[in-house]
Amino acid sequence: MAQAHAPDTGKYYLPHNSPWPIFASVSVFTIMLGAVVYLNDWTGLWSLIPGFALLFAMFICWFHTVIGENQHGSYNLQVDRSFRMGMMWFIVSEVMFFGAFFGALFYSRMLAVPWLGGRGVKFFTHFILWPGYDGTWPTNGPAHIGGNAGNFSIVPAFGLPAINTLVLLTSGVTVTIAHHALRTGKRGLLIVFLAATFLLGFTFVGLQAHEYGEAYRELGLRLSTGIYGSTFFMLTGFHGLHVTIGATMLVIIWLRILRGHFTPQRHFAFEAVSWYWHFVDVVWLGLFIFVYWL
Repeated sequence: MAQAHAPDTGKYYLPHNSPWPIFASVSVFTIMLGAVVYLNDWTGLWSLIPGFALLFAMFICWFHTVIGENQHGSYNLQVDRSFRMGMMWFIVSEVMFFGAFFGALFYSRMLAVPWLGGRGVKFFTHFILWPGYDGTWPTNGPAHIGGNAGNFSIVPAFGLPAINTLVLLTSGVTVTIAHHALRTGKRGLLIVFLAATFLLGFTFVGLQAHEYGEAYRELGLRLSTGIYGSTFFMLTGFHGLHVTIGATMLVIIWLRILRGHFTPQRHFAFEAVSWYWHFVDVVWLGLFIFVYWL
């Protein structure tokens, strides 16, 4: 069962001699080193495995340490407030992250491609650079440099993307019900709806992987398919990565609930993951509208 928390004495808990920050730095450095040698064709994709293995081990050990500190009552209300502020600023940074990719999509679609197609100052952007380029969207560039809007097809919005939208929005409802169940002490309902949430999340990822396979095999849509392919896969791919991370965190929270962690009054770890999950839902709505539909 959940342990009693430290009283709000005003003293802030600081862990000492924690190896995990430096372990995390070594893990990320190893991943980057593996990426460098892979992108330069010095080795195969296996060069990324050591770094990700170290990162995975770091997360397990660091989570174990933090959960243990929490269950032993090391965190008071001041620490809880700092956790909340940290999570809020983390979500702000995620908004900026996706904002950069949405900005690239809007800039290329609304400004760069029309300019190359002859709108605006035609002399420099059209007649000199790419004469004859019509600048329609979606595009992978002028035909005489290898691009041609006719050699690939877009993923229809009202197919798998619409199904995935329904799946993810449903998961937003189930995690809200689970949160309400936790606050009212209905742990049986909490366990069922939280499990439904991460199962829906992994279902979303599976359907997106199937969509990617169809895009590569049947639609000719790849990351190298010009500006449309790169923005499509960067936006949807990073979102899929966030769904995978969020669903994994939900599994961890679910396992903690099975062990009796959290109380109706103190359950910030659950709240943090639910905030993250709702953020992922909102990002997907933007993706569905601006990437698939419009």
